[in-house]
Amino acid sequence: MRDVAVIGIGCTHFGEKWESSFRDLFIEAGAKALEDANLAGEQINAMYVGNMSAGRFIEQEHIGALIADYAGMATHHIPSTRVEAACSSGGLAFRQAVLSVASGYEDIVVAAGVEKMTDVEPGASTDALTGAADREWEGFMGATFPGLYAMIARDYMHRYSLTREQLAMVPVKNHYNGARNPIAQFQSEITLDTVLKSTMVADPLRLFDCSPITDGAAAVIVAPLERAREFTDTPVKVLATAQASDTISLHDRRDISTLDATVAAGKRAFGMAKLSHDDIQFVEVHDCFSIAEICAIEDLGFCRKGEAGRLTEDGQTAIGGKIPVNTSGGLKACGHPVGATGIKQVCEAVQQLRGEAGKRQIDGARYGMTHNVGGTGATVAVHIFGV
Repeated sequence: MRDVAVIGIGCTHFGEKWESSFRDLFIEAGAKALEDANLAGEQINAMYVGNMSAGRFIEQEHIGALIADYAGMATHHIPSTRVEAACSSGGLAFRQAVLSVASGYEDIVVAAGVEKMTDVEPGASTDALTGAADREWEGFMGATFPGLYAMIARDYMHRYSLTREQLAMVPVKNHYNGARNPIAQFQSEITLDTVLKSTMVADPLRLFDCSPITDGAAAVIVAPLERAREFTDTPVKVLATAQASDTISLHDRRDISTLDATVAAGKRAFGMAKLSHDDIQFVEVHDCFSIAEICAIEDLGFCRKGEAGRLTEDGQTAIGGKIPVNTSGGLKACGHPVGATGIKQVCEAVQQLRGEAGKRQIDGARYGMTHNVGGTGATVAVHIFGV
């Protein structure tokens, strides 16, 4: 297997992109990635595109072909494949691109993600997202994702010493980081009171505990490490790619407060990278809800179960802390266009390792990690990067 590096990144602004179509979004992100890698389109060998639900959001299927066509690559007849794994579609698209290069089947590969979620009413978007859970045993019973993650939060708070104030500190931190990220959907800081007094969604989760509905696209380009400096002076090595699965429904889980797929994927990634937790200087985790970040910090092994609330309260997950979490603003502040989120996480990791993250830069960053979750943890992708 060959070593693989990221040689180019591109990301649109995330938000309610009324002026941009689905096609506009992926064209913009792809063009930025090609420019960043000093590449022409005809040099691309393959594309893997993360997208959860274009059929529901914009009534368009056959996404791989659509993107190849409107990106100007259809005439080159390159393989273009849509990857679907709910909210971890982007992370899995990146994994497929890395594996294709590592295996030697392809050399220069685009991994991208895109979602246009605001073209339907809120009820329709909520219903589409519910398809990432078990439709028959959860969705038909009225369980939406805020409700499912509220169950996780209630179970966790019953078993461990997490206060409501500590939970609220997660979005406060992530909005602080998002305010320093030019692509973020929400670029404003918030207070603890903002979270605690916001509208109740599903007890104990309030509006500011929940990631938003978002439009956006992101793209990265990967190549063999041995060729990376043909295209960039700052290649970022992919040290590990790992994926794990779990039951799709919460009621079949061993422990609903622990995402076992995160535990498994994290262990595999650390083993592949031959690194310890102390080596990792930042991590982008899947904070679709505040409780999801709390669980992720623990399930990836950065602290013991029940300690993430105190770690957050003590500022250890903030920029400048022991293990900065979601320097991009996370899903909460940067936004969550579900198919693009996993790729955006990779873009953030690359910017940090290149020293290009501006006001949210981690000093001397050499190793970073991304964590992308589908549903309530039925699919998890974890990646580790280094320079």
